[in-house]
Amino acid sequence: MAEDIKAKLERYKTAPFDSRFPNQNQTRNCWQNYLDFHRCEKAMAAKGADATPCQWYQRVYKSLCPTAWVS
Repeated sequence: MAEDIKAKLERYKTAPFDSRFPNQNQTRNCWQNYLDFHRCEKAMAAKGADATPCQWYQRVYKSLCPTAWVS
């Protein structure tokens, strides 16, 4: 499973289509991925597991959100 996640991260180009956010305005999609990233990191830290799968959410929200919001 870890190899599958690493392969997806290597092939990552931009955020994939998310059917929960079909409209042109992607503000909520940005916010949801930001929250998912921090929830994932918190959950992995609580388990003592590697947080590598959380990088997916980070890459998605960094590609969707305006640069001023990310910094």
